[in-house]
Amino acid sequence: MAAERLSMRTIREVLRLKVEKKLSNKKIAESCNIARSTVRDYLFRAEQAGVTWPLPPDWDDNLLEQHIYPAGTVPLPGKRGMPSPEYIRKELTRKSVTLRLLWLEYKQANPDGYQYSQFCLIYHQWLDKIDVSLRQTHRAGEKLFIDYAGQTIPVTDQATGKTHDAWLFLAVWGASNYTFARAFFSQDIPSWIDAHVQAFRFFGCVPEILVPDNLKSGITKPCYYEPDINPTYQELAGHYGAVVIPARVSKPKDKAKVESGVLIAERSILAALRNHTFFSITELNTAIAQKLTELNNRKFQKMDATRKTLFETIDRPASKPLPAIPYEYARWKKARVNIDYHIDVDGHYYSVPYQLVKEQVEVRITQNIVEILFKNKRIAVHARSMHRGSHTTLPEHMPKSHQKYLEWTPSRIVHWAGQNGPQTRALVTCIMENRTHPEQGFRSCLGIMRLAKKFSPERLEAACARALIIKAYSYKSVESILKSKLDTQNLPVPATVEKPILHENLRGKDYYLTQEVFHA
Repeated sequence: MAAERLSMRTIREVLRLKVEKKLSNKKIAESCNIARSTVRDYLFRAEQAGVTWPLPPDWDDNLLEQHIYPAGTVPLPGKRGMPSPEYIRKELTRKSVTLRLLWLEYKQANPDGYQYSQFCLIYHQWLDKIDVSLRQTHRAGEKLFIDYAGQTIPVTDQATGKTHDAWLFLAVWGASNYTFARAFFSQDIPSWIDAHVQAFRFFGCVPEILVPDNLKSGITKPCYYEPDINPTYQELAGHYGAVVIPARVSKPKDKAKVESGVLIAERSILAALRNHTFFSITELNTAIAQKLTELNNRKFQKMDATRKTLFETIDRPASKPLPAIPYEYARWKKARVNIDYHIDVDGHYYSVPYQLVKEQVEVRITQNIVEILFKNKRIAVHARSMHRGSHTTLPEHMPKSHQKYLEWTPSRIVHWAGQNGPQTRALVTCIMENRTHPEQGFRSCLGIMRLAKKFSPERLEAACARALIIKAYSYKSVESILKSKLDTQNLPVPATVEKPILHENLRGKDYYLTQEVFHA
């Protein structure tokens, strides 16, 4: 087990077990889960400092530490060939590198150097003094922590004077703390995706793991064990060769890095811009970019490095390169295939193979493409159209019996029907006008015109005239008229408009018009 900085509580326990229980150093080491050399070191320090058990009642941890580790007793980095803590931390971010490996390398070069426990102690004492966000050790190029700042930024509309709140998106690298920040008017999925694309462009590389908080834009359903990731977000990660592992619910350590980054960003960016008035999101992001550059180039208080230099030396070399083409935002929806083997996407109708009638499919919609999937297999791709009410139909999606209709258009069918007679032409026109889409009436129209071969063009013309009067706009109605020979009977007389009754006691509308003029 890698040695860690022992707390004063552990030191108290070592003293108690030695004095009260009179246990051997080996048993104490097993009980406290520490090395025997560490037990010897603490007992030696206690003896040298005259510390006995039980401790005085007024001794707190600070006072105990002052006796166990008086000023000047802890060896400083650099003595006995000890490498600098900055070097150790940098090396620990590399894959498979551990403190024990670094100590073995150090010991090989310095046989009289510190033992492993003292080596770890020196490093962890230094680590405790640096920023909280730097204490966690993250592998180089491994994780990018993502969240929104809780504080919003007002943007004023010059025309109306109204303000709109903008949200600050933040992405922080685990190893280097290198930060990206940008403001957006919304936390919706398009803004969330756009923020990631811009962040990757800013970094010039991609991490192995994206660690978002359980935000609805990225995580559809938060869950401790298996959160549901938004399909668009998952597709973005796949495009860049990354994986999404959300922070676990109620596990603050999972997102400590980004929360610390949020706090620093709020202080370094938002607080610094608190007295500025912004009139556009572009103006705001220009100011944020300037403050962000200052933040990333500012030296850490207790480390001789900046976020940018650490990123260039630690994270970037271990990260994945950007793909040749940036991710294009796509939204997903589910659709049911209609009986005309088309689906509705924003009012336009796109064809799918006719065998999928009444099946549910998934639709991926980008600015230029509509991609249709069935059971996670792509079955159709169409160029996106903004013409509402129109169809985009591929010939291979149609049943064989339908493909011969492709040569026909509504105007051509009307023209052909007109060759049989004006009544046939009028009925065909009514059939297509009374369908949601003219194409849905093609089958009926062609069927009606074929009736001229079975009966005769004259009888078909008469049957169409009767169908128009009774408003029977269908193939079956015309066929029924012909089979019943109703076309040979006199046409029903349309209802006539009754003439108004004239009588001297009835005033009529003119009377009221006259009265209005008179009283005016």
